[in-house]
Amino acid sequence: MVYLSRAPGPPLDRYIAAVWYCEMDPRPVALERVLPTGTAGLIVNLKEDRTRTYDAEAGYRCEELASGIVLCGTASRFAVIDTKEQEQVAGVVFRPGGAAAFFRMPAQETAGSHVPLDLIWGRRARSLRERLFEAEGAGTKLDVLERALQEMAAPGLVDGAIGFALEEFGRRPETARIAEVAEAAGMSARRFIERFRTAAGMTPKRYCRLLRFQRAVGQVKLGRRVDWTRVAMESGYYDQSHFIRDFREFAGIAPREYEAGRGEFQNHVKFVQSGGGAGVA
Repeated sequence: MVYLSRAPGPPLDRYIAAVWYCEMDPRPVALERVLPTGTAGLIVNLKEDRTRTYDAEAGYRCEELASGIVLCGTASRFAVIDTKEQEQVAGVVFRPGGAAAFFRMPAQETAGSHVPLDLIWGRRARSLRERLFEAEGAGTKLDVLERALQEMAAPGLVDGAIGFALEEFGRRPETARIAEVAEAAGMSARRFIERFRTAAGMTPKRYCRLLRFQRAVGQVKLGRRVDWTRVAMESGYYDQSHFIRDFREFAGIAPREYEAGRGEFQNHVKFVQSGGGAGVA
């Protein structure tokens, strides 16, 4: 496997957490869960000029987009992809709210969906995929990706007040009070929630819950037995039942199922349909 990830240089680092490239040997076709992180991303399939996702609400029916480059809107529930989609892929992980610097649309309009980038960037999207395909080596591909993002950046589209709120929630998602953060940002609670959804794609309350869930997931070390009671407490959950409910809501499976199915990447899980009875005990 070839995998390279890096933070871009300034000024892109204000809006983008990482650009990455992954190349894997072909594997048997199987489904994987991708856990939500509260951020948007770009995915460029360099193996096939198409993107497949699977609808969990419709028996994991395959939905195929006629585009190999898509904007993945902010999601607060797991997505399902297949292993074939991961053979040769480049991507971008935006910082919370950072996608606004590249897309002139409210984040809530793309939340939880995959949008062909051709519909947003037009010919530039197609040109970017072609340049990535032709570039030699993982580092060169990331250089190409960064240059394209620099060309498309429009920092004036980013909401500074919501950026402040995102930083506050990131520091203490389990105790942050939305009304206090709204007041510090100079807005009424109602106006704050509206602007937050526009910038982040979800409500402040759900965003903080998702951060806490990701804090729990981040404590799981591959190949080590997990003390889920300790993980729940250290992540700010007041009891195990609350922790399990959130875990099932965001991941679609129980913590033990995540532990059994987690792959090399923290937010990828070998596909196991929830049996409804597994817990943390």
